[in-house]
Amino acid sequence: QVQLVESGGGLVQVGGSLRLACAASGPTFDNYDMGWYRQAPGKEREFVAVIGRGGAGKYYADSVKGRFTISGDNARNTVYLQMNSLKPEDTAIYYCNAARIIPARYDYWGQGTQVTVSS
Repeated sequence: QVQLVESGGGLVQVGGSLRLACAASGPTFDNYDMGWYRQAPGKEREFVAVIGRGGAGKYYADSVKGRFTISGDNARNTVYLQMNSLKPEDTAIYYCNAARIIPARYDYWGQGTQVTVSS
C-alpha cells in the first residue's frame, strides 16, 4: 500500500505560478509511474504529467506542455509539479497518482489539492 498526500494548491492570478508537492509513504520511483491528474467541476479526471517507472522519462498533456514541469526528489519520496503561466482553464483539483501493471496492477491516489486561477 502507498499513501499519497498532496499540498501546495491555492488561489493565483492568470500568468502566475504554483508548485504542488506529493509526499509518498515510502520509496516509489523505482516501482511506480508517478503522475499528476486533475479534475474540474463537471468534467472527467484528466492526465496532466508523469515520470515513468525507474526514471524512464517524462510525458505531458498537450494542454500543459511548455508551462508545467514534473520532477521528483527520491530522498524525500516526493513528486513535484511546477506550474507556470497559469490559465483559468487550469482551475481544478489536482491529484497525485502512483501506478503500475507488471507484475501486478496497482493504482494509488491522494486526496487532492485545489488550484484556482482567477482572471
